[in-house]
Amino acid sequence: MFRLCLRPSRPLSRLLLSHPFSTQCPRLAGHNKWSKIKDKKGANDAQKSVLYTKFNREISAAVKTGGSADPEKNTHLATVLKKAKEAGVPKDNIEKALANCIKGKDQAGEKLVYEALAYKTVGVVIECITDNTNRTINNVREVLTNHGAHMTPVSFMFSRRGCVTVSLETPTEHLDGLMGLAIQSGALDVDEAPSSADDPESESTFQVFCEPQTLAAVEEAVENAPPDLKLSIKSAEVAYIPNDRSPSVDEQLKAGVKELVEDLEKIDDVARVWTSLD
Repeated sequence: MFRLCLRPSRPLSRLLLSHPFSTQCPRLAGHNKWSKIKDKKGANDAQKSVLYTKFNREISAAVKTGGSADPEKNTHLATVLKKAKEAGVPKDNIEKALANCIKGKDQAGEKLVYEALAYKTVGVVIECITDNTNRTINNVREVLTNHGAHMTPVSFMFSRRGCVTVSLETPTEHLDGLMGLAIQSGALDVDEAPSSADDPESESTFQVFCEPQTLAAVEEAVENAPPDLKLSIKSAEVAYIPNDRSPSVDEQLKAGVKELVEDLEKIDDVARVWTSLD
């Protein structure tokens, strides 16, 4: 009887060492990409939160100022709601803000206006709605300081006017009609809106200026314009219009002012920022 015995040519320990097991975790494809997506989504969510908060306060302020939560009875509120929809605020958020106003749960807070000078020549007007003045002024002052600006009276650089911004489908044909309508409604002037690279329709956009107290009447007249004028209202608000609207400004200065405005608008309590640049 034969007995077959198999012996390894090398010890088992040497065999194991010659083929070591991998202890590294496999890399998952797309991990870094997902991290970037999460970061971007987080930033977008934060921006939306700031936007929604701003419009909640604007809606509340419009209801308080106009005395009604019905946009048909409150033209300023109607304009704010239109801006909110165009900015992408969800319908549920808008309805909730209006409901809070009706129930009296949401207080608009105090309206504040700060004035500042940036880059030695640019006037800045900052409109705020706040329930904590100390917090607001500290936040505004911090941003101004970071950009080398400081608070000082600059209202002499502006005229406070009601402003209805209108888009004309065919300006060459209907501009005269818009001007006639504006005169009849008591407006002071009609001017071409400043051109904007971000707005492809800026070349057919015009601003109807009036006294602040006649804004509602002018807006209503423009809104009820004959259909053949082919116009649409883009916004209506009481604005700070620069007295000197010279377009010849250094590009570096424009970029600096734009960055300042963007940082100011990130503050929750800031409702609107105006500058003496076009």
